Amino acid sequence: MFDKILIANRGEIALRVLRACKELGVATVAVHSTADEDAMHVRLADESVCIGPPPAKDSYLNIPAILTACEITGADAVHPGYGFLSENARFAEILAEHNVHFIGPRPEHIRLMGDKIAAKRAAKKLGLPTVPGSDDAVGGDEEAGRLAGEIGFPVMVKAAAGGGGRGMKVVRAATELRPALATARAEAKAAFGDDTVYLEKYFERPRHIEIQVLGDGNGSAIHLGERDCSLQRRHQKVWEEGPSPALNTAMRDKIGERVAAAMREIKYLGVGTVEFLYDDGGFHFIEMNTRIQVEHPVTEMITDIDLVLEQIRVAAGNELPLQQDSVKFHGHAIECRVNAENAVSFRPSPGKIVHYHPPGGLGVRVDSAVYHGYAIPPYYDSLVGKLIVHGKTRAECLMRLKRALDEFVVDGIETTLPLFRALVQEKDIIDGDYHIHWLEEFLTRGAVEP
Repeated sequence: MFDKILIANRGEIALRVLRACKELGVATVAVHSTADEDAMHVRLADESVCIGPPPAKDSYLNIPAILTACEITGADAVHPGYGFLSENARFAEILAEHNVHFIGPRPEHIRLMGDKIAAKRAAKKLGLPTVPGSDDAVGGDEEAGRLAGEIGFPVMVKAAAGGGGRGMKVVRAATELRPALATARAEAKAAFGDDTVYLEKYFERPRHIEIQVLGDGNGSAIHLGERDCSLQRRHQKVWEEGPSPALNTAMRDKIGERVAAAMREIKYLGVGTVEFLYDDGGFHFIEMNTRIQVEHPVTEMITDIDLVLEQIRVAAGNELPLQQDSVKFHGHAIECRVNAENAVSFRPSPGKIVHYHPPGGLGVRVDSAVYHGYAIPPYYDSLVGKLIVHGKTRAECLMRLKRALDEFVVDGIETTLPLFRALVQEKDIIDGDYHIHWLEEFLTRGAVEP
């Protein structure tokens, strides 16, 4: 096991990693910007190091500063959390060059899955079903037109290095293709420094299903079921649940084993999530995230497996302690991402929290790093916390969620809590009958009052 882990992140995920480290008896180092000197993970860590001013590029993305913090404190491993440097293959390589372990996959797997075209090609080779589309980057507009005709409209133009909805455009007719390509390329270049794009079939009402995996890097890998992440706004997940209301046990076992087999074949190390669009009974691979996910507590609640703790153990060279038949699913869990945003316009609302009261009780979990008097800084992601509830059935889970939302108090800033209080009243949500475009259609109806 590692002697000391530096947590190269902030907010609730930094606190989540710190808790796992403490349960393993591993010393912790918190790094922080000047804006986060009063953060909870900084207060609770064994040591802390300021690595720069508020802008992320000067602090949480500052590799030399993080490396220096490792040297100063003697940290022998770095946990990157999610976001920031968590899927930066070069960061992992630099740490290895300085004899510091990266708690995550091998650089070659991060690099492979970070390129959407290469990832899709690899998924096909590994026997995973993929979205119909171009196998390689799209060249000129003429080639794009030919490919779009073969795929069939509507199609999606996607950035190869993309994420978060940037560099993505829906094209419903041939006349829309040329301007969509130009816009997607410009957005991709600005956001990722790479204007490579490709084409995929666009599904009108699919669900977004992701399979959680865990591997030890030596050829052992298991899946831990699925999460349904279909409730999204501008390709950003808002509500996640597991198991999916759309799948049954046979479907879950079949796609889960196909994914686990693929991970065994490439000798994947650590946690990861393989994401699919699910449409008309078929799964279609879209990407893999080679890190811990924001929504990982959903899986933890229905499996009783600490994903962060297991992630650290396998990164330290331990064999996978779990076999597939030892993974038991029980009940239902739902996570709501509570952000410091207006619940209608989603305009960011940084500021000081003057009253804070998280809900509690059986089956209720709140992952958050905020507290009474804490000031949400304007420089980073607006996540206040994650409300996760568990019940023996989905119906019980929804009732518990409704109760927990009514208890949740965050005053002084605007939050998205009113959105979730509206969602739990909706028949489609209660019935589990929704898709990846449902939430945006719901929001256009003006059904949420902030």
